[in-house]
Amino acid sequence: MRIALKSKMNVSMVTLLLTMAMLSISGSTARGGDWPIYRGPNHNGISIETDWKANWGPDGPKQLWKKSIGMGFSSITVSNGRAYMTGNTGRKKSSADDKDIVFCLDASTGAEIWTHSFSCPLQPKYYEGGTLSTPIVDGKVVYTISKMGDLFCLDAATGKVIWQKNMNKDLGFKLPTWHFAGSPLVMGDMLILNLGTAGVALNKKNGNVIWENGKDVCGYATPVPYTMDGQQCLAIFGSEAVKGVTLADGKVLWQYPSVNRDKVNAADPIISGSSVFISSGYNRGCARINITGGKATKVWDNRVIRNHMNCSVFWKGHIYGFDENTLKCIDFKDSSEKWSEDSLGKGALMMSADGRMIITSDKGELVIAQASPNGFEAIARAQILPRSKCWTVPVLSNGKIYARNANGDMVCVDVSGK
Repeated sequence: MRIALKSKMNVSMVTLLLTMAMLSISGSTARGGDWPIYRGPNHNGISIETDWKANWGPDGPKQLWKKSIGMGFSSITVSNGRAYMTGNTGRKKSSADDKDIVFCLDASTGAEIWTHSFSCPLQPKYYEGGTLSTPIVDGKVVYTISKMGDLFCLDAATGKVIWQKNMNKDLGFKLPTWHFAGSPLVMGDMLILNLGTAGVALNKKNGNVIWENGKDVCGYATPVPYTMDGQQCLAIFGSEAVKGVTLADGKVLWQYPSVNRDKVNAADPIISGSSVFISSGYNRGCARINITGGKATKVWDNRVIRNHMNCSVFWKGHIYGFDENTLKCIDFKDSSEKWSEDSLGKGALMMSADGRMIITSDKGELVIAQASPNGFEAIARAQILPRSKCWTVPVLSNGKIYARNANGDMVCVDVSGK
């Protein structure tokens, strides 16, 4: 994955230019600490914010607002003072009356600005069911896809439907066992989805297909953009392999197999230089591969980290992520384990640009810890959600942390220090 820049250019400048290039070709424009897309505008789970506070004291961070948003595991996006999220009205068992609801709330107060609802079953299967994919805000519109394939382009200000289609019924993309879960990605005029054999690209203005790679069962991860030899590409983690495809026409450039018992590849690939990191649960494990000459070559492949559904984060040469029920830090170079922490259960994490990990435990505890290969030490801990299943990644945006659990309890807490 060679980038066409002068060899004498330092690494920090290369990183800056790559970040600027990614943002320029993506339709999702972030302002300040906005978080308009799953895993953030840089697609890596790291916020640019550093001026937030974790010195809460014994009472924890101040709660700004809370809201019941319905069953689900989808995360939150924040753009232009508004927060977007989804939930399902069902409880325990699916019924014909179940509906998905897309919420647009005031990001500071939680006041409801608009909602959009449509019929969608709860579909619990060894879990509570409900929504899976996270909305993406692209300027004046919001894109969201349900687990059953209901794809909507909504006016971000009013919630009015601009266009819609069902990717399963209308276009024939097969539903995987736990249904569609990957979040939409906007790149220029394209709306990219991890559907079918190796992704599909739609015209974001009308939903027309630009390219596709077959209708086979897909993976559950979100497409990740990257640049190779000056060419814009996407990493698509499918049901049985991770593949690199060209953004322009979807041509498959390389692939590396990753198969587990239930064909669940849910955590997004992580790309660093010419290397790609993937990880899956169900005892599959993780791998680092190098992309050279259009081929994927194994560097290492083992079971040190098994991401069940939530993504790991790459920081200063190390991977931080959940090995099923245990948070771990491993060396990216050789996969050696640096430490493990088992007090968080099957949790989720993101980071801020100063390396502070923002973690939610599977019981709704918010934990802050500095990322370091030397060991895990919590800076602050607070119970911010009811003690029920919480598998959704938290979001830091503009001095606030947003979190939700499977039952639809959602909370926004103040970490601005003001």
